[in-house]
Amino acid sequence: MSHHYPTLESETDFDGWRQSARALILNNISPSDVTWRVQGNSPELFEPSAIAPPSNPHGIFTVPAKFVELAQSTILNRDPERFALLYRLLWRLRGNPDLLMVATDPDVARIAAMAKAVRRDEHKMHAFVRFREIGQRETSRFIAWFEPEHHIVELAAPFFAKRFADMAWSILTPDACAHWDGDAVAITAGVSKAEAPSEDRLEQTWRSYYASIFNPARLKVKAMQTEMPKKYWRNLPEASLIKPLIAGAERAASAMIANAATAPHKSQKRQTPITKPKHSASADTIQALREEAADCRACPLWKDATQIVFGEGPQHARVMLVGEQPGDKEDLAGKPFVGPAGQMLDRALEEAGIDRSKLYVTGAVKHFKFLARGKFRLHQRPNTSEIRACRQWYERELRSIKPELVVAMGATAAQSVLGKITPVNKTRGRLIDLEDGIRALVTVHPSYLLRLPDADARAEQYQHFVEDLKIVANLLRASNAA
Repeated sequence: MSHHYPTLESETDFDGWRQSARALILNNISPSDVTWRVQGNSPELFEPSAIAPPSNPHGIFTVPAKFVELAQSTILNRDPERFALLYRLLWRLRGNPDLLMVATDPDVARIAAMAKAVRRDEHKMHAFVRFREIGQRETSRFIAWFEPEHHIVELAAPFFAKRFADMAWSILTPDACAHWDGDAVAITAGVSKAEAPSEDRLEQTWRSYYASIFNPARLKVKAMQTEMPKKYWRNLPEASLIKPLIAGAERAASAMIANAATAPHKSQKRQTPITKPKHSASADTIQALREEAADCRACPLWKDATQIVFGEGPQHARVMLVGEQPGDKEDLAGKPFVGPAGQMLDRALEEAGIDRSKLYVTGAVKHFKFLARGKFRLHQRPNTSEIRACRQWYERELRSIKPELVVAMGATAAQSVLGKITPVNKTRGRLIDLEDGIRALVTVHPSYLLRLPDADARAEQYQHFVEDLKIVANLLRASNAA
C-alpha cells in the first residue's frame, strides 16, 4: 500500500488536519501508512512525493464531541508527534467509540496531557504578560513580549481584548504576534525579542509598588516557583527584585515577629456623607444633581481630582452622549469634552450634521483618574468598582433627561450604560433597547482615534465614527418628521 504525506498549512491548522484525517479514515488508510508534514518544513532526504487519497471519499464517520475538543487543544501543543497521535486515536475510536473513557489508555492519557499543557500555558500567558507603554499620551501603544511553550497566541488573545478593550496593544512572541486596535484582534508573524521594548517610564513605579506589597511572612518559594516558573522572570518588570526580596525574606519576617504588635486604629467617622439627599421639587433637575454630586465621596477618585466634571446640556435633550471619564483638560475646566478628544468629537458631530448644543454630554465616571509623572498627569482607566460607584449619577441623569437615545462612547461608557463589560466591537453601530423605551448605540471613544499611530487607519476609523454618529442624526430627523 502507498504511503501518504498529508501536508498542513501551519503548525495550528486544525481544519486542515481534520479534513485530511477524515479522508484518510474513510479510505481505510492505516496510521502506519501516514506521515504528517507542515508546509514549509523541510522533508526528509529521499522522501517520496505525497500520494493523496480520493478527494471525495464515500461514507459517514462520527466521533465523540470530546475528541474534537481535545484535538483542538492538542493541535496547539508543540509536540511534533501530535498529528500522528491524534490520527492514531481517531483510527482506534472507529472500532471503540468509548475509548476516551479509558483514562489509563496510553494514547488517551498522552492526548489529555498535551491538551492540559496547552491550557496551562494559556493561563501562564494571561498571568505573566506585562505591557510597556510606547509613545506619549494620546499616541501611545502598549507592547508586551512573551515566549509561550505552545502555539497559544491566537487562543489567548481574546482574553486581552476583553480585559484591555479600550487600550491599543500588541503582544509579540517568536511564533506569532497579536494586535488589538479597539475593534478586532489581528495575528501576524512572529518576531525576535530585539523588536520588543525593554522598559517604559512607569517601570520604576511598578517596582516600588511591588516591593511595598511584598509580605515576607507569607512567602512560599516552592509554591511561587510552581505558579511562576523562573523562565518567566526575565520578562517581568519586578524580576530584578525577586531574588533580593526572597533572600531577605527570612530576616524581614524575623524582624516583624520581634516587633511588638501595634494597637489598631480607632474607627473614624466619615467627615462628609457620600451624597447630600435633597427633597425639594427641583431635586431631579440637572442643576440640582450637579450640586449634589459635587460632594460625592463614593470612590477615592475625588481625593486627587481638581473637581467633579458633571454632564451639561439641555434638561430635556433627546440624545445623551456618554464618554468614559474626564481627562486633564476637562478636570481643570470642570466641563466634559473640552480637550483634544472633545475637539475630535465636535468635528465628527459637525460632519454628521448634529448640533452639539442640543445634546446632553456626560461621562460614565465624573472624576479624573491619573498617575502623576512629573508635571504630567497620565490618564488611567477606571476600574469596575469606580464605574459602579459612579453609575448612580448616570442613572439619575438618565431619569432626569429622559432621552430617546443614549450613545456610549468607549468600553467604560458601554459598561456603565449596559450594566456589564461589553467590548465595543461586539455591539458597535447597533441599536439596543433599554428600559422605558430608551435605546442605546455603542461606538468608539474619540480618544481611541487620537491613539492610532497610523494616519491611514486613523482616517478610516474616523470616518467609521462619523458614520456611527450619522445613525444618531438620522434618528433625530425621523423623530422630527414624526
